Amino acid sequence: MSAEIVLTAENFDSVVLASDKPVLVDFWAEWCMPCRMIAPSVDQLAESYRDRLVVGKVNVDAEGDLASRFGIISIPTLIVFKDGKVVRQKVGALPKNEIENLFKDLV
Repeated sequence: MSAEIVLTAENFDSVVLASDKPVLVDFWAEWCMPCRMIAPSVDQLAESYRDRLVVGKVNVDAEGDLASRFGIISIPTLIVFKDGKVVRQKVGALPKNEIENLFKDLV
């Protein structure tokens, strides 16, 4: 079972913005090859940091309003939230260590 949470408009605020832990959100789509390339790394990090980090995925095709809310124009986009605020954001297929570096000092 994946440690990642499927994020929707209904649960985003309670899971991400109200979290007492840092949150890594992966904005992705099924058809996006770079998104699929980083998915195993994101999943491994979600498992490794399960107790210290919340990891969620937003399918931009299913959740267009959420994508618009955060100005997502390219995917994959990774956003780190802390205390309900965006603290870091990167676009593109990143190696696992760069994804980890987005949040490692926050957990």
